[in-house]
Amino acid sequence: MSDGIGKGEGASPRGIASRVIEGWALAGGLILLLVVLMNAYSVVAQQFGGSFPGDFEMTQMGVAVAAFAFLPYCQLTGSHVTADIFTSGASPVWIGRFQLMASVAALAFACLLLWRMYAGMLDQREYNYFTTILAVPHWWAYIPILFSLALWIWACVITLRISAGHAMRR
Repeated sequence: MSDGIGKGEGASPRGIASRVIEGWALAGGLILLLVVLMNAYSVVAQQFGGSFPGDFEMTQMGVAVAAFAFLPYCQLTGSHVTADIFTSGASPVWIGRFQLMASVAALAFACLLLWRMYAGMLDQREYNYFTTILAVPHWWAYIPILFSLALWIWACVITLRISAGHAMRR
């Protein structure tokens, strides 16, 4: 989207969403940085006969949480992967229509993921699955992921409205 976040939206729903989504993406980046630092420490510790128990488990959960934290930001800023070669000659109206279709598809996919990930969390909780070494319940990782998916839906609704406006211009 050409309408990036942080353009003085103030206290509007879009402005609030922009700040929340940007903060959540930064938190995802911090989680990813911590995972990298933990892995670097683990590699160095192994060279000196030490170990970092549970680093693999924490890496799995941390990377998953971080990846989902970036989805709403990518949606709101139009940073998802696109194939511009197919639309390079299209008019602004058609580009708006393509963006509208992409927003609808993203919204449908985000809703589907939220629904199924929630069911997955309930299953993980019901069956009492824990990580092997640290004994962390698997369902704990689902909580920030579900929040990310809810934010992604919010971002999809915003981009859907923006795209609809661009698609209707003549």
